[in-house]
Amino acid sequence: MSQTTAPPSAFAPLRHPAFRLLWLANLASNTGMWVQNTGAGWLMTSLAPSPIMVSLVQAASMLPVFLLALPAGAMADIVDRRRYLIFAQAWMCAMGLGLCLVTATGAIGPWGLLAFTFAIGAGSAMNFPAWAATTPELVPRTDLTQAIVLNGIGFNLSRAVGPALGGFIIGLAGTEAAFAFNALCFVILIVALVLWRREAPRNALPKEHFLSAMRAGLRFVTASPALRVIILRAVVFFFFGAAMWGLLPLVVRGRLGLGPEAFGLMLAAMGVGAVGGGLLLPRARARFSRSDLIAGASLSAAAALLLLGLATHWFLAGIGMLFYGAAWIGAASTLQAAAQMASPAWVRARAIGIYQLSFFGALAFGSALAGWAGDAVGVQPALLAFGAAGAVGGLVMRRWSLDPRPAAEAASSLLPQPEAPAAELAGLLAQGRGRVLEMVRYRIAPADREAFLAAMAELRQVRLRSGALSWRLYEDVAHPEMWAEFWAMENWTDHLRELQRLEPADRAAIARAAALHRSATGGETGPEATRFISHAP
Repeated sequence: MSQTTAPPSAFAPLRHPAFRLLWLANLASNTGMWVQNTGAGWLMTSLAPSPIMVSLVQAASMLPVFLLALPAGAMADIVDRRRYLIFAQAWMCAMGLGLCLVTATGAIGPWGLLAFTFAIGAGSAMNFPAWAATTPELVPRTDLTQAIVLNGIGFNLSRAVGPALGGFIIGLAGTEAAFAFNALCFVILIVALVLWRREAPRNALPKEHFLSAMRAGLRFVTASPALRVIILRAVVFFFFGAAMWGLLPLVVRGRLGLGPEAFGLMLAAMGVGAVGGGLLLPRARARFSRSDLIAGASLSAAAALLLLGLATHWFLAGIGMLFYGAAWIGAASTLQAAAQMASPAWVRARAIGIYQLSFFGALAFGSALAGWAGDAVGVQPALLAFGAAGAVGGLVMRRWSLDPRPAAEAASSLLPQPEAPAAELAGLLAQGRGRVLEMVRYRIAPADREAFLAAMAELRQVRLRSGALSWRLYEDVAHPEMWAEFWAMENWTDHLRELQRLEPADRAAIARAAALHRSATGGETGPEATRFISHAP
């Protein structure tokens, strides 16, 4: 009689002390951010109550991630991540205190509110990729997916508590008190980061330069089909789902005729739905594929927008918020876990930064477009249109699968092994100057031509993901069985990094291409590999 293994608990990663410490501190920090967001959204309904201005509050908080995610990811990959996170929290704390002071003195205006919201969002943009890339350092790989889900649960616990708390703080002491509370919560996370004793990974090679690190991150993502699909699915889901964030304050205040406490409770209902969805997510993942989970989340989010658009009573709107919260955590956790799994450690923060650039860019532009549509045709038609379009988009996107394909067996052949550098060039190579051109020569039987070209298409992605500036394949016009693969690295140090960056699947792809090589003597020797360094003319 076979036994069925129960899905792991979403709370399992809390047994790791470092993760537990930072998770609890981040819960407090996120609660403060939700109090801040509630205060900013509500204050704008007093300063400039048009749909477009209210939606710009959400856009201003998310647009910095769209602008800064890649530079922030590059910095998080090349500097000490713990110190970097402390700096990001300190920046947001300072901006939160500044917003509190100008609000308390009555000096705040609608554009000033947007400027401070943008500045706090810039701190979030610095924080997001570094925080996401830190999670694999805190838990073993077996707990990584559950840790990401638990981060989502914590975020949504704060969403359940923060908006309601923010609404009551605003009602009792004004929006400046909400902004002061947010600044205090950042201090809690700073203390936890100071207490965290991070073991930084050791690397004998020098740190990457900032600009080259950014370029390497972009090359990795553009050459990674799995990440491109993840980003595409995220853009479609969050673009249409952004209508909720842009128009909810107007639904609560205008259509439902309720106050800030009710606005906070609506956001809290969304958080409750997300927490419930997060607790059920491990079981859902055991039954459904990633693609099916995202399609289901898209339909749930669409239903939530339709309910909110049709609601004339707080109860129906609250049901919609529960649906939306469950859909949000299902999509966000599944997509981020997929992005984490598809990104090796050396480029993880940059890859997550680009993913979040797309994610928050879709939210920012979707929220702004929803606000414009609310001005042009009304809040209700805008919500209904975004809900219908989100459902269609989710079903259409299902054709691009998020589920990883099983890795093919590595070919049992010799990998290309270049000769060691000449002793007289050691000094030149140590300077790290001059581009490095790498070449591998293959002898391919005519019957293997199509298989070789297919292997080379895969190998091109491997070289570019590992940092190659360019890649070319040439065929000898006099001897069609002879081929030469060329790719360029920025310098000798980057060539050495390339060797470290190769994942087992990448080495298997190289081996499959090498297996098609036929030695001129009929022996077992692999393809000939050569390296050249450029000199100024």
